[in-house]
Amino acid sequence: MVRPEKLAALRERMEALGIREQDLEESFVRGSGRGGQKVNKTNNCVYLRHTPTGIAVKCHADRSRELNRFLARRELCDAVEQMQTGRCAARTRVIQRMRKQKDRRRRRRSAPAPSPPDSE
Repeated sequence: MVRPEKLAALRERMEALGIREQDLEESFVRGSGRGGQKVNKTNNCVYLRHTPTGIAVKCHADRSRELNRFLARRELCDAVEQMQTGRCAARTRVIQRMRKQKDRRRRRRSAPAPSPPDSE
């Protein structure tokens, strides 16, 4: 369950970014992946599309539809803000940092091992 303070903060953020509820197309999709019977039987995955920008977000982070609706709107705000300002959102920066780390590790692993010194 999402606290009312967080919902109010999200509404203010949406208003500041110019996102109106009327501009959102919301649908619920059957989730997939891990979670067992409950996840595979209920439509708790939220698909949210902002019609003016064409940005679409799909959120299935939790079994609760209410929480997924909140998280999808938050992700949509991040995407719209990133598009408007041209800056990377905090989540995108974290993802980029993780990709760099993985790439460094991959390069280290694939580098040829130094040959042992010749002993005569």
